[in-house]
Amino acid sequence: MLIHEFQAKDFLRRLGWGVPEGSLAETVEEVKRLAGELGCPVILKAQVLAGGRGKAGGILKALRPEEAAHLANRLLGSKLVTAQTGSQGLTINKLLVEKAVSPKKELYCALAVDRRNENLVAIVSQQGGLDIEELSRFRPQLIKKIYFEPDEGLKNFQARQLAYFLELTESLVKDFVARLKLLAGFFIEKDLKLLEINPLALTEDNRLVALDARIEFDDCSLARHPEIASLRDESQENELEKRARKFGLNYIKMDGSIGCLVNGAGLAMATMDIIKHFGGQPANFLDIGGGVTEEAVSQAFELLLADTQVVSGLINIFGGIVRCDLVARGVVTAASRLSLNRPVVVRLEGTNVNEGRRILEESGLPFIFASDFEQAARLAVELSGQPR
Repeated sequence: MLIHEFQAKDFLRRLGWGVPEGSLAETVEEVKRLAGELGCPVILKAQVLAGGRGKAGGILKALRPEEAAHLANRLLGSKLVTAQTGSQGLTINKLLVEKAVSPKKELYCALAVDRRNENLVAIVSQQGGLDIEELSRFRPQLIKKIYFEPDEGLKNFQARQLAYFLELTESLVKDFVARLKLLAGFFIEKDLKLLEINPLALTEDNRLVALDARIEFDDCSLARHPEIASLRDESQENELEKRARKFGLNYIKMDGSIGCLVNGAGLAMATMDIIKHFGGQPANFLDIGGGVTEEAVSQAFELLLADTQVVSGLINIFGGIVRCDLVARGVVTAASRLSLNRPVVVRLEGTNVNEGRRILEESGLPFIFASDFEQAARLAVELSGQPR
């Protein structure tokens, strides 16, 4: 679960980190008032749950309160389209108005779960404000990583190594080490997946200030942290994704026209890959999981058809724990409730596959059957009108 920047900075403030002076605003009048109180120049930052806001025009500078009001009028209520939102964008309901900070130097600091190394990692960079992935690819010498165990936490000597790599003055090293250790403790205690401060500004008066912050919590841990779960902003979530969560389905809306219903994250990723290989575009990532019920399958198929962008569908099931006949009954139940007016390709293999095919064939519904993975993907792409 991703939270807003203003919420992330509130956590940082409580942990002793410096953040720019500022407040949240939801109206043009509030923005103008805050700009006058803070003193211009101020930065207006769109509060949407996506990265890439600056490149998309969601972070703007105002030199006068009147200019702040003009920019706020343009931003509030509009859709911000970034590389992470897809073409539908996200509505800007709130703006974070902050006193502008002029950094002497911009740094980078983050904590993350490193799945490849099955550990936690602290990352710093001598250059901030850029995509860390790009920096890692082209200037890796500017980045330092230190791995640490969750049950041991980040140790003093590790935090000091990171501070020295950033070439901080001796007066800042002690403060940075103390704050970073608090941050690591918070990361572990609250089950975070990512905590990123980018950029971390070194000011002319030798202070460290978090100019931007991103915090993402592990969804699976939210039952242990109701105070964190309450921070979820459902107004920023796709309606179909919210419906999917109620039934324990892993659903992510995408921009394509081929709706996918698959069991298993790996197979779901492979399904999207082969669709793109044949020139199509997936409309969603939809993994029904292993312990799915017939009702959940039914809801999953309804979600697939509820997306008006879907031109054709692809059901790709390899039955292991999930039985093919259970999936078939769930799909038929949903299709019988709805008007199935779009072609749906079905590929079934595995447990109770013959029974699953019989249920679908005898339903009288216009399913199109494929004998293998490649044929199924080709058919779905052709039926979507997007063949390569």
